[in-house]
Amino acid sequence: QVQLVESGGGLVQAGGSMRLSCAASGTSFSINGMYWYRQTPGKQRELVAAISSDGTTNYAGFVGGRFTISRDNAKNTVSLQMTRLKPEDTAVYYCNALVLRNGGALDTWGQGILVTVSP
Repeated sequence: QVQLVESGGGLVQAGGSMRLSCAASGTSFSINGMYWYRQTPGKQRELVAAISSDGTTNYAGFVGGRFTISRDNAKNTVSLQMTRLKPEDTAVYYCNALVLRNGGALDTWGQGILVTVSP
C-alpha cells in the first residue's frame, strides 16, 4: 500500500507565502502524474496544479502565476509553493498521485491539509 502525507499547512496573512509538501511512502512503486487539489465547504474539489513525471506543469487559471508545483522523483515528493496568497485560497489542499504498482495504477489521495489565509 502506498500512502501520501501532506505537510506545511496552517495560517498565513493575505499576501504571504506558504509551501505545501507531500511525500509518498510504500514499497515497490513508481508515480506518474502528481497533483494538488483544493476544496472548500460546499464546493467540489478543484485542481490547482499538476506535474507529470517528466516535469511538465499545468495550473488552474485562478493560480495566475502565484503558485509553483515541483517534484523530486528520487524522493517521491511533490511540493506546492504558494505566494501572494489571497483569502479565497483558504481551503483544504489535497495531494494526489497516480501510483504505479504491481502492474496496475491507483489514484491515490493524501488526507488533506488546511490552509487558512486571513485578510
